[in-house]
Amino acid sequence: MGEFELIRRHFQRSAPEGSAVVLGVGDDCALLQPPPGEQLAVSCDMLVEGRHFFPGADPQALGHKALAVNLSDLAAMGARPLGFTLALSLPAVSDAWLAAFSRGLLALSDRLACPLVGGDTTAGPLNLCITVLGSVAPGRALQRSAARPGDDLWLSGRTGEARLALERRLGTPWAGSLVLDAPGAAAIEARLHRPEPRLALGMALAGVARAALDVSDGLAGDLGHVLAASQVGACIDEAALPLAPALGGLPEAHRRECLLHGGDDYELLFTADPARRAEVLAAAQTSQTVVTRIGRIEERPGLRLQTAGGAVQDWPLRGFDHFGTSG
Repeated sequence: MGEFELIRRHFQRSAPEGSAVVLGVGDDCALLQPPPGEQLAVSCDMLVEGRHFFPGADPQALGHKALAVNLSDLAAMGARPLGFTLALSLPAVSDAWLAAFSRGLLALSDRLACPLVGGDTTAGPLNLCITVLGSVAPGRALQRSAARPGDDLWLSGRTGEARLALERRLGTPWAGSLVLDAPGAAAIEARLHRPEPRLALGMALAGVARAALDVSDGLAGDLGHVLAASQVGACIDEAALPLAPALGGLPEAHRRECLLHGGDDYELLFTADPARRAEVLAAAQTSQTVVTRIGRIEERPGLRLQTAGGAVQDWPLRGFDHFGTSG
């Protein structure tokens, strides 16, 4: 199967009716028409075999995740998806692998109204690069630099399950010794391999929240990006952090590692004026997404953790480093 037959068979589809796509896959460029007066939001993420996913990963789950992690960036900006491109490097052409991969990719694409509009394929190590395009009204994009002292700090969903699943896959003793029943193990595996981008929540928060980002490299590490961009600090209330049942049996140190420094959660971390709490909760209800107030933004730089016992201690802004180890 040649490159163009590969694209035609697995990725070429008609542009959806009513979408922003004027011309999709098959030409030198795609043509999109953003809604009148809106700004274009663009983000690009790469998934590399052996770095971001295990060799031999389920291709259908991989297709889902490749798009989900990119759509999560649009969610963090409060943007509505318009379409995406895919650059795919393959060590070999396998029709079965491509069929499963495209099923996972395009099922999420259809569900969240973000059509594939173009891309490229080549031979090489397995590498997936997606660029998503969205739109947002001027002045309503959620930016990292907008947090203010006194803001509430909110989190969608919960963190830590993907990190626990990863450590169990790696054979880490403290994770492997945790006894989970089959549904519990399946639940944390799903969090690692099939994250759900919080698009509906992000769009509902546009114009309501101040600063936001998605938690991809660990809650504390990603929060550090907001604090640096906004030149503020923060305090997290440990007792307020939502705790998944699977994490309840972990010792305190490992539980904190998962909750605060784990990655692959793809939840939204955002700040908002306390006067807008009712609007935040309304956005959560409209998007059918659970949100939790987990702390506050402070004037003093750095991150602090208020422990369950009430003590407040300085806490490291540590997350996953793509050019090293976590730290």
